[in-house]
Amino acid sequence: MVGVAVGTMALVIVMSVFNGLEDLIRGLFASFDAELKIEAAMGKSFTVEEDWLDEIRNLEGVAILTEVIEDKALLDYNGNQIVGTIKGVSDNFLEQGRFSKGYFWGDTTLGNELRPGAILGRGVGFFLSVNLDDINIPLKIFYPKAPRSAASLDPNQLYSSGILEPVAFFSVERQFDDEYVIAPLAFTRDLLNYGNKRTSLEVKVEEGYSIDEVQQELKSHLGPEFLVKNTDEQHAGLLRTVKLEKLFVFLTLTFILAIASFNIFFSLSMLAIEKKKDIAVLKAMGAPEKLIQQIFLKQGALIAFSGAVIGLVLGYLICLAQENFGLVSLGISSAVIEAYPVRIVWWDFIWISLAVISITLLASWRPAFIASRVNTVTEL
Repeated sequence: MVGVAVGTMALVIVMSVFNGLEDLIRGLFASFDAELKIEAAMGKSFTVEEDWLDEIRNLEGVAILTEVIEDKALLDYNGNQIVGTIKGVSDNFLEQGRFSKGYFWGDTTLGNELRPGAILGRGVGFFLSVNLDDINIPLKIFYPKAPRSAASLDPNQLYSSGILEPVAFFSVERQFDDEYVIAPLAFTRDLLNYGNKRTSLEVKVEEGYSIDEVQQELKSHLGPEFLVKNTDEQHAGLLRTVKLEKLFVFLTLTFILAIASFNIFFSLSMLAIEKKKDIAVLKAMGAPEKLIQQIFLKQGALIAFSGAVIGLVLGYLICLAQENFGLVSLGISSAVIEAYPVRIVWWDFIWISLAVISITLLASWRPAFIASRVNTVTEL
């Protein structure tokens, strides 16, 4: 019973931690990504017109529409260089509640037309050794131009460049921190020579409206030429990986629990051997084989249900304590959260209970069958 309880408790804790990690990933991505993102179904960018954008803004449930131009560029700060992603956004970008989780320090504006500002990922700022207090050193952006001739003696003809003033850092998740620089849309449009083209549109859903309903409405309005993705679909691969890891961990721990259930098998088998004479007496008194089987199956069921209940309760209490007091720390000083996240899902309890009880009862069936086959004549 103790073995079943410990195995059940481990399953509850591990499943809850994976649920917490999944929620953490969603929360971190949601603080950088839009609730809904519109992209071209084919190609890298698409052309926009103001009338067309107004039609989207006026759709029911659309609160904020942000235009985005995003591409790779060379970043240079005081001689330090890396290749990153410049993301040009319209002025209402921060109105969508961005960077609500994680860290953000610095100015919450993107400068002005004369002195455009840049919000850098913490990793980008670290690699470039950016100092926000030093306004005399700008962030230089270099973007390659499309070749117009086979060769050119002037290297300046091969790229366009611009200057941004670093105004803030953000830290959400390493994938974004080490890659992104947020810049004004007009600056990025001119630097990348995109004109009326945009790589995506980001939508914030109005309060009181369902994201799924607004997503379907946008799909119907835009047609098959565009993809409308929610936050999960924007990172479907990563979330699918987390769910697969959770599934394989569940199967692994269930397999370990199945191996541990051999203790039940051998204990009941030894009991059936020791009680052969008692079983023979019962049979002599008229007890059918089915009754003998039920005695041993009930003993296995008692172990299964008692162990499962104790394990579920202990697992729940430990997860509750972790959630409220952070018993186990991540051990990372710069992490967004200090302790392992947990989230209790009652469906996990149901699946764990079914797995534990099924394994335990299956381990009890063979000893019950052996006990029911005791020969009365031989044992008495």
